[in-house]
Amino acid sequence: MSNDPTTRFSTRVSDYVKYRPGYPPAVPRLLESECGLTPTSELADVGSGTGLLSELFLRGGNRVYGVEPNREMREAGERLLAAYANFVSVEGRAEATTLEDGCVDFVVAGQAFHWFDPAGARREFRRILRPEGWVVLAWNDRRTRGTPFLEDYERLLLEYGTDYREVSAKYIEESSLATLYGEAEVRARTFDNEQVFDFEGLRGRLASSSYAPQPGHPKHEPMMRELEALFRRHERGGRVVVGYDTKVFYGRLAF
Repeated sequence: MSNDPTTRFSTRVSDYVKYRPGYPPAVPRLLESECGLTPTSELADVGSGTGLLSELFLRGGNRVYGVEPNREMREAGERLLAAYANFVSVEGRAEATTLEDGCVDFVVAGQAFHWFDPAGARREFRRILRPEGWVVLAWNDRRTRGTPFLEDYERLLLEYGTDYREVSAKYIEESSLATLYGEAEVRARTFDNEQVFDFEGLRGRLASSSYAPQPGHPKHEPMMRELEALFRRHERGGRVVVGYDTKVFYGRLAF
């Protein structure tokens, strides 16, 4: 598996589009009430992927620059968001977005900050933000406890995931947040989110993850067999529920 975050999702785009969770409408409402987001605000969605977070703001009328280094993910986002005239697709990365100086009011990143170099991203975000601009980081943090299904699914990932421990450990590191925001105040909010899956949906959700072994890998077939057995044990009415805590960190960068 590629360790390069700009390529490791290239073969997973179809499953990512179909089965990754979106973000609750509470996210833009939070930014409206606490950060002054309006329909005229311009945003850079860095690590925009297939556009899950971008679309929340596009629906509100915002102009969004979707900055994505992975060609396959970027092209999927361009297709999915083609109806939005205010969406601008950009080939770039957190440390080198290619955007103009002082061109956006918000930098947002959904399920992506753990792939950034925090110091490099800080320099770049300061460059592209307007004065008093905000940086907003969001994750759909999958719950690993609370139901027998969630706990068994976590054990499955720990046993068969190729680098699951390493990737999950990086999601929210306080040292990385401190490097990005500096001495600035960082606020945090958490919202409920969930997905309801049949077996095909659960399989696709797993396959969309960068740590899931792909066909041909020695762990792939055993993992798929165990996933099906796990689903049969826990399904109710042919469905299982994957719960998330949508975590949002927001603040201005200390200059």
